[in-house]
Amino acid sequence: MTLLLDGAKVQGTNQKVTASLRIESDDLSGQTSNSDTAHKGFKPKTLTVSLLIRFRDESQLRDLMRLAEATESGGQLKTYRIVNDTAAAFGVRQVQFSDGVSAREDDVLCAWRIQFTLAEKLSNPERVETRRAGKAVAQQSAPGQAVATAGAGGADSTEQPTALTGFEATLKKLDSYLGNSS
Repeated sequence: MTLLLDGAKVQGTNQKVTASLRIESDDLSGQTSNSDTAHKGFKPKTLTVSLLIRFRDESQLRDLMRLAEATESGGQLKTYRIVNDTAAAFGVRQVQFSDGVSAREDDVLCAWRIQFTLAEKLSNPERVETRRAGKAVAQQSAPGQAVATAGAGGADSTEQPTALTGFEATLKKLDSYLGNSS
């Protein structure tokens, strides 16, 4: 099976891709035997890839490590467009490396057994969540009259303005002068 990340083929033999979708939920039963759960959403889909790279094809492992270590301009992990039958069947279009890359020497063959995980980026549930309108915040008020804040004095305010200090009066004159000159 073929695995392409931004058009770069991931080399290796015996390539297997395992896709999974985690559905978060919380147990609502408390101390009872009730089976009620609270749905907390879908987590990004993940693709676990395992393959074999022979020792003599060391450059293939180096190329894979370059893909895994690539970052974008802001230092975030690079997001790849993926081409793979299993990914397409699961609806995964964009991925990032996650949970590391492991390579262990095979006991019998002169090769490395490679395993890595790709996590979905910009999933459909994520897009739907960002498009959903946020809940409006309800205006809360308490019984009684509202207290006017300092400096908010409206037309019906009966408060006398506070006297300015000498320095504040000078700044006010300067502010008025600069405000009128422009």
